[in-house]
Amino acid sequence: MNDAATPTPTGRPAGTPSHPLGDAWRTLRRRPDTIIATVVLLVFAVMAAFPRLFTTTSPRTCPIREARTDPQGWGGEHPLGTDSLGCDVLATMVHGVRPSLLLALVVVGVSLAIGVTLGLLAGYYLGWVDYLVSRTVEVFLVIPLLLAALLVLSLFKGIDLGAGTFDVILLPAVVLILFGWMPYARYVRASTLEAKNLDYVTAARSLGASDLRIMVRHVLPNAIGTVTALLPTSVAGVISAEAVLSFLGIGVRPPATSWGIQIEQGSQWVLGGAPHILLAPLICLVATVLALVVLGDALRDALDPRLTA
Repeated sequence: MNDAATPTPTGRPAGTPSHPLGDAWRTLRRRPDTIIATVVLLVFAVMAAFPRLFTTTSPRTCPIREARTDPQGWGGEHPLGTDSLGCDVLATMVHGVRPSLLLALVVVGVSLAIGVTLGLLAGYYLGWVDYLVSRTVEVFLVIPLLLAALLVLSLFKGIDLGAGTFDVILLPAVVLILFGWMPYARYVRASTLEAKNLDYVTAARSLGASDLRIMVRHVLPNAIGTVTALLPTSVAGVISAEAVLSFLGIGVRPPATSWGIQIEQGSQWVLGGAPHILLAPLICLVATVLALVVLGDALRDALDPRLTA
């Protein structure tokens, strides 16, 4: 039998070069929980990008005479019923996906860029750069995220930046980025300290490669792997934080809509004969966060060589 064709425990044929991301992908696609979580996230991603595939009703069409209509099932005029203002719950829920997901992606993307850059510089140069970055991280880490967001957003509660999608998420995004970059900086700094002393990095330095080239081409690919598993759970955390802030009236604000706003409005009618106003967005929020947590845990396990060896 040809040994090169014999698959390894990761599903990779024996004799072929190993790549961490390739091995992680082969491990993830064989896990049913990961497949289910990915499908759930894809559904909500498509919902955010193409809301008219799920409903043709506008979330701002709210005849008050139809307020608190019970769910009528698929095929009815209001499949999930209406809220206390007469707005269609399904339409509001579908159109509320985009601000929540867009906010999460912007916050995580910018926080990742800031954290990776500062962590890379701190771990590579050490000295005063490391001291400055590390002390800044420590200062920000002692401030609870939600408490800081509540305080800062309350100060700017009266500012109206507009009704566009980016306008309504701008203030929450800035605050969540300001207090969300530190974990990435810490992980990348620790990985950089280890990676910069590897043989091929030392060889590149001895050949005259610049610091920028060494950091980008040699150190960063090794350091970035440690934060990859953080991304799904970070997105879940931002979505949850946005829901809490919107519930308190200082996140995404009307006339825009989000799951947090729906949950806040629906909470007033749980005992008033209209629990469907709360349950629809709450189920979507829980499903999205749970899917991201499952995907994050699976990705962490797949990237951990001690678990996939």
